[in-house]
Amino acid sequence: MFFVSFVVHFVLAQNKFSEGTLMNPKIEKLIKKGISIPNPESVEIADEVDVERISGDGVVIYSGCKIYGDTTLILRGAKLGYEAPVTVEDCQIGPEVSLKGGFFQKAVFLKKASMGLGAHVRAGSILEEEASGAQTVGLKQTLLFPFVTLGSLINFCDCLMSGGTSRKDHSEVGSSYIHFNYTPNQDKATPSLIGDVPRGVMLNQRPIFLGGQGGLVGPCRLTYGSVIAAGTICRKDELRPGRLLFEGGRSGNLPFTPGMYVGNKRIMKNNLIYIANLMALMQWYTHVRAQFVSDAFPNALWDGLRDKLNMAIAERIRRLGAFCLVQENKLSKDWPRLEAALEKGRDESGDIRLRHTFLEKVNSGISASGKDYIAVIKGLDDSVAALGTKWLQDIVDGLSEGFQAV
Repeated sequence: MFFVSFVVHFVLAQNKFSEGTLMNPKIEKLIKKGISIPNPESVEIADEVDVERISGDGVVIYSGCKIYGDTTLILRGAKLGYEAPVTVEDCQIGPEVSLKGGFFQKAVFLKKASMGLGAHVRAGSILEEEASGAQTVGLKQTLLFPFVTLGSLINFCDCLMSGGTSRKDHSEVGSSYIHFNYTPNQDKATPSLIGDVPRGVMLNQRPIFLGGQGGLVGPCRLTYGSVIAAGTICRKDELRPGRLLFEGGRSGNLPFTPGMYVGNKRIMKNNLIYIANLMALMQWYTHVRAQFVSDAFPNALWDGLRDKLNMAIAERIRRLGAFCLVQENKLSKDWPRLEAALEKGRDESGDIRLRHTFLEKVNSGISASGKDYIAVIKGLDDSVAALGTKWLQDIVDGLSEGFQAV
């Protein structure tokens, strides 16, 4: 009798749904806007979601998806949940983005970025144009510049990666790769800079390749053209371009004392350079990306970029502070002054004349090519790109040297 009663109630509920009486008003409104929701009864749209921030042009929301957050933005042609259900919370999702399955929170995805089944992308992450990850990729406080490609089964938190010029010539991380971002002393002063901001934004650098079944121990810096062989754990910086890094069979066994730090000078230097790069990137977003605001790149998406980058900067300062304050030496005593300098550094805009000259060239490119970010930046003459790089590099150098002198 219970089963029969359940079936009757289920059929009645289905009939009511088909009549439209039980449909979530937000879902009904989205469907009327032209959004494709093949199985609307399986989709959850939270009360705080502003449906006006979800485009009706070619957007598809597949079965089992859940959308939360009053800052969530979904633009034309985006597709959510093709391979498995997707949960989105306070993300800004640009045109033609494909999030095929997983959890996405407080992250930004620019045009044609994509993530495969089992993705777990958390706060402070930015995937710029055509950056992508395959199956089962975990990101947090991760910044991927255009075209950067991640394989499957990857944990790649607390790092920035750039390099490459197109989808055919891109920086790549092989499958089963790990960025080691947590130390035995339980700190996360471990951000790694794979490429950099001043040259990386110009989309004219050699790609970087991190071979599969390997890892990078943060904080680390690698320059363009670096290749790490498959199966290699990289523990050292490599700032010479075009180097192949590989491991031998050496092993060891040494006493370990918790709380004892080795290489504090390098850890501090790499953290400060990383933070300075993020601050230079904020200047790029504020002054250069702003020129590309349009229907395809609306203010809400631009605001999302800056918001997530601010989150990344705050996270790096917080993690560095935690690292310094557990030290029983000069680092802990100097931290308050360094923290103040780091906060002040957010406002460093570099040489305004250089920036102005560079922006004039960018705007000339926009006049010729329209507000297509990739086309305009790749179309800059080498001398113009070098000018922009100098503007940003001066910011990085001035900030990082000033921070280290505190």
